[in-house]
Amino acid sequence: MINFKIFNSSKQLPLEWDGFVIEDIFLQTAYFKSLEQASPKNISMNYVGVFKDETLVGIAIIQRVELYLKDMFRNETDSFFVENFKNGVSKLLKGNLLVAGNLTHTGQHGLYFNIESISQKEFLFQIYQAILQLKKEIKIKDKKRIRMIMLKDFFFDDAVHQEFDLFSENQIHKVTVQPNMIMEVKTHWNHFDDYLADLNKKYRDRFKSARKKAKNIEKRELDLEDIKENSPLLHKLYKNVSDNAKINTFILPENHFYSYKKHLDENFKVFAYYLDNKLIGFYSLILNKTELETYFLGYHKEHQYTNQLYLNMLYDMASFGIENNFSSIVYARTAMAIKSSVGAHPKKMFIYMKHTNWVMNTLLKYIFKLMNPKQNWEERHPFKF
Repeated sequence: MINFKIFNSSKQLPLEWDGFVIEDIFLQTAYFKSLEQASPKNISMNYVGVFKDETLVGIAIIQRVELYLKDMFRNETDSFFVENFKNGVSKLLKGNLLVAGNLTHTGQHGLYFNIESISQKEFLFQIYQAILQLKKEIKIKDKKRIRMIMLKDFFFDDAVHQEFDLFSENQIHKVTVQPNMIMEVKTHWNHFDDYLADLNKKYRDRFKSARKKAKNIEKRELDLEDIKENSPLLHKLYKNVSDNAKINTFILPENHFYSYKKHLDENFKVFAYYLDNKLIGFYSLILNKTELETYFLGYHKEHQYTNQLYLNMLYDMASFGIENNFSSIVYARTAMAIKSSVGAHPKKMFIYMKHTNWVMNTLLKYIFKLMNPKQNWEERHPFKF
C-alpha cells in the first residue's frame, strides 16, 4: 500500500528522513531548520513523506507562498499598455501558491524518491494528491484559496518530462524559465591558475583588469559571530541588489545568513569585501556534496563599478570551487552574460504550473511568457578551446 503523510515542521519528520536522502543538502533537516527560522515572511514550509508499506520511499518539499505578482515583475521600460496589462493580470493571479520545490533557490531541490521502491508515476501522483489535500486544508483552516500550483525546477533531460499523461490529465502546463548557469570544473583544473591558463587572451586580460580594480579590497571569511554582528549591514547590501531585480518573489529577513551559518556550519560560507576597513560587499556559498551552490550576495552600489565587485565575486566563487575540488559551480539565474564570461553555461530549465481558475489556466502559458522579462543576451566563450 502506498500513501503519503504531510508534516508542517522539520521536528515532525521521521527519523529515517536524513538517511534516506543524503545526496542533497537542501533536503536535509539541518537545511530545513535554517530556512524555517529565517524564511521570507510570505513563505511557509510543508514536507511530504511517501510511504510504501510504512517504509519511506519518497519525499517532497511543498512551500505555501503568498504572492503578489505586481511586486514580482519589474521592468521600467514597459510601455503604458504592457504595464497596465500586467497590473490587470496581477490582480487575477495574486494570492496563495503551493510550490513543490524551493522558491528561495534555483534548481530541483524539492522532490526525491527511490526508483527501486516506487515508480516515478506513482510518486508524482502521491505528491499531487498531497498538494490537493494541502489546498483543501488551507481553504478550511485559513479561508484562503490556492490560486496556483507549481512544480520547480527541472532540467531539459529530467525524467519528470516523461509523465506527460499525468500533467496533461490535470491540466498542468510545462513552462520554460530562465536557464541555470553552471560551470563544470574540468578535470585538469587542480588549482585556480589552471583555470586562468585556459582563458583566452581577451578574458585573461579582463580578469587582470578586474583584479587590478579590486587591489585595495580585503577579503575575509565571516564566522558565526561576524555574521551576527554584521547582519543589519549584510541585509542592507543584499537589498541593494535584490531591489534591482526585475523578478522578485520574496525578501529575505535580516537574520537569514546567521540562521544558515548556525545550522549548516561549514557547509555555508560568507565572504566579505572590505575597503578601508568598511564592509562594502559579500557573497555566500552553500556546499552541496560535490556541487558548489552560489547563494545570495550584496554590495554597495557606489563601489560596484569602480572596484568591479560583482565580477570579482564570480571569479572568487570559481576559485573556491576549483581549489576545494567541487565538480561544478552552480551560478544560478540572472546576469547570464557576465556569468558566461567566467565560464558558466546555460542549462535549460522548466517548471510545471496550474492555475485553479480554468480560464486563467488556459491562458497561463501566454500570460507567463508576456509577464516574464525577456532575456536578450549572447553567451560568451572565455576559454581557448
